[in-house]
Amino acid sequence: MTIAIGEPAWMRQLSGQWAGALGHSLRAAGPPLLFGVRLWASVCLSLYLAFYLELDNEYWAGLTAAVTCQPQLGASLRKGWYRMVGTVVGAIVIVVVTALFPQQRAPFILAVTLWAAACAMVATLLRNFASYSAALAGYTAAIIASDELGATGGPNANEVFLLAVTRASEICIGIVSAGIVLAGTDFGGARRRLATSFAAISAEIMGRFTAMLTLAGPGLPETLPIRRELVRRVIALDPVIDQAKGESSQIRYHSPVLQIAVDGLFAALVGWRIIAVRLARMPDGEAREAADAVLPSIPQELRLAEQGTPGEWTADPARVRELCETARTLTTSPASTPSQRLIADQTAKVLAGISDALNGLALLAAAPVRSSPRGSVQIRVPDWLPSLINAGRAFVVIGAVALFWIMTEWPNGAFAINFAAIVVLLLSPQADRASAAAVNFTIGIFLATVFTAIIAFAVLPGLETFEAFSLVIGLYLVPIGALVAQPRRTLIFTAMVLGFVPLLAPANEMSYDTEKYYNTALAILAGSGAGALSFRLLPPLSPAFRARRLLALTLRDLRRLAAGRVSWTTSDWESRLYGRLEVLPDAAEPLQRSQLLTALSVGTEIIHLRHTAPSFGFSSDLDAALDALACGSSAAAASLFAGLDSRLASLSGTEAEVFLALQVRGSILVITEALTEHAAYFEAGEQA
Repeated sequence: MTIAIGEPAWMRQLSGQWAGALGHSLRAAGPPLLFGVRLWASVCLSLYLAFYLELDNEYWAGLTAAVTCQPQLGASLRKGWYRMVGTVVGAIVIVVVTALFPQQRAPFILAVTLWAAACAMVATLLRNFASYSAALAGYTAAIIASDELGATGGPNANEVFLLAVTRASEICIGIVSAGIVLAGTDFGGARRRLATSFAAISAEIMGRFTAMLTLAGPGLPETLPIRRELVRRVIALDPVIDQAKGESSQIRYHSPVLQIAVDGLFAALVGWRIIAVRLARMPDGEAREAADAVLPSIPQELRLAEQGTPGEWTADPARVRELCETARTLTTSPASTPSQRLIADQTAKVLAGISDALNGLALLAAAPVRSSPRGSVQIRVPDWLPSLINAGRAFVVIGAVALFWIMTEWPNGAFAINFAAIVVLLLSPQADRASAAAVNFTIGIFLATVFTAIIAFAVLPGLETFEAFSLVIGLYLVPIGALVAQPRRTLIFTAMVLGFVPLLAPANEMSYDTEKYYNTALAILAGSGAGALSFRLLPPLSPAFRARRLLALTLRDLRRLAAGRVSWTTSDWESRLYGRLEVLPDAAEPLQRSQLLTALSVGTEIIHLRHTAPSFGFSSDLDAALDALACGSSAAAASLFAGLDSRLASLSGTEAEVFLALQVRGSILVITEALTEHAAYFEAGEQA
């Protein structure tokens, strides 16, 4: 008898599990390692060009390449472009400041510090890579100014123009090197990711909205948590849009289309909210009747949108957009009650918002795009206070470090100024996350100091060729770059990359002076530590305070609108509120998000009422109701609106007049329900 000897079944199963886990780990590690190689190649190429051109401080080219290189192609190209703009602006400003204050150290340093503060303010107002460009303009001026002032802060402004040109050249070499490496090794995917996100969000809004209409009545579902999560996802589109602009000149040219698409998603969510509130307040039978009146106007494919896949909408967004536009007949459909009129009009707004989103999707999918206004994307300023606080922090920190440098005549104080400016300008826009980010950045600089010392004094002295030098720094940059591309503690590893090049200070004639190295390391750590400390001494506004302040500012604007002190159009009001919605902290309470959306819808209806009231001769009655709202008297305003609604209900006239009266009554219904549901908010003071 023969006995077969082999592995037990449990060992084969365990081996299969290990092999599967290993394969998954290798696949997951592939993209980060590839980015590490790209980072290494970018730094090496920039240093080679800087060595070849025999520039003064070659490491600035390598540092710029390391900063510009990003895991996504679009992000790198976009960041490189904005970095070039910020560098040129900062260099021009420092030349002008030097011309205004020649050989006058105190006014010169004050002017540079004020410029850095202004850049911190602008960086907070802008978003994404435009914010980075503003921050760069600030610390580029500080870098050139520190070179101009010499080793101990003494006036030495004779060669400012040459210094500005040299630094700008070194930085541009780094930008171009990173762009060449990434463009040659990465074909980009931001456009595809953005298209998938637009399709998925649009389909989910449409599918869940129509599902709510289908279940209106006794089975009406609660959709508030779903809408809240969708708002977060719409806000998260912003950085991906910036990356897509970096990959395509066509998308940059038509960037207003994408802004309108994002606004369309917000508008769809607002319309959905209004209908959900109205259906919840109606008797089951009336809710079912109102929903049945609008459902036949929505194409079946749109009703089943959530059950499909985003790829189906991405494949032919123009056709789906046309389906949304066919539902425009809802705005002229017959209705017998204000509720039915309101639900029909708001459903049309939901579909119009989805249509705008699909127009943006068509741009991303290279499909025919509906004509839209051209020009730059509008800059929205939700609140000036955070930007002013960040400007004050930058002024105090940079000024204090510069004063300490001059008083102590510290030879390496220039590095302290540079890194203090980098930390405080780059991280201030992160709001409540800035303090922890600054600490992580300082930790990363400390780790970079340790590893760079090992490379500089234990490995490099025995090497002579650039090829050997490149291989050695690759042993550091490739794994650290791979860690930068993973989601956890990214800023620590980013700081390890940024600190490595200036600490190593590669040059044609390498110097291995330990005293100089540790002085430089101490200055960089001191500057980073000063920046981190500044966020503790002058902390950013807390998320709770920012949320309360945004709501208070919105209430103030709403009251000004109600009192007739401003003459905003619907698009002006919606743009203002969308900007605040985008910056509302993630930690904001669900009630606060609901209040902001409610204020948005109330303001829109007020503008609509002001346009239509003269047609019925009820302007004085409307003014009385709006004055009560502006004074914070919700009960009085609701009572006056109810009286206006009664007068409109008794109105007899032509079919067109009755139709318009129902629309006006629908607007009144939105306002009165908002005043009832959020009376505490509308009656509150405006202080935050």
